[in-house]
Amino acid sequence: MDWWLLFAVFLYFACAALIVAEVFVPSGGLISIMAIICLAGGVAIFFRQSTAMGWVGIAVAVVMIPSVLVGAYKILPKTKFGQRVTLAPPKRDQGDAIPDTEELKKMLGKMGMVISTMRPVGMCDFSGRRLECVAEAGFVEKGKQVKVIRVESTQLTVRVVETG
Repeated sequence: MDWWLLFAVFLYFACAALIVAEVFVPSGGLISIMAIICLAGGVAIFFRQSTAMGWVGIAVAVVMIPSVLVGAYKILPKTKFGQRVTLAPPKRDQGDAIPDTEELKKMLGKMGMVISTMRPVGMCDFSGRRLECVAEAGFVEKGKQVKVIRVESTQLTVRVVETG
């Protein structure tokens, strides 16, 4: 009968290994089903020994499954093995996904006209190019002349220019 207990423990370890494999291998849930079968087999063997041993087996499973999942998702990618089997995210600069970022930086210092009331966001016309801008002072009426004072990513900040 002791061999059955050893086999139940082996099924628990197989369940844990299959759960980790499910994280990295796309199987459509087939590996998860095999892990559940291993877990159910282990629990069944424990209950055949005694009811108390069966409940201890369930308690171990309740602690083991979340622990293995946390380890697979959090700890494993930080290990050398985990770094070799997972892809690194691409290095991206702020605003690199926006094609007009470089062109918007050229707008710094340009003069334009407010074409919709800015509260503080509104539309401005810069030589025929309509852009959404943010007013530095808050509220700006339509028809006022503005100057671009700051460009951050895709946000143009404008200041009212007093025409005298």
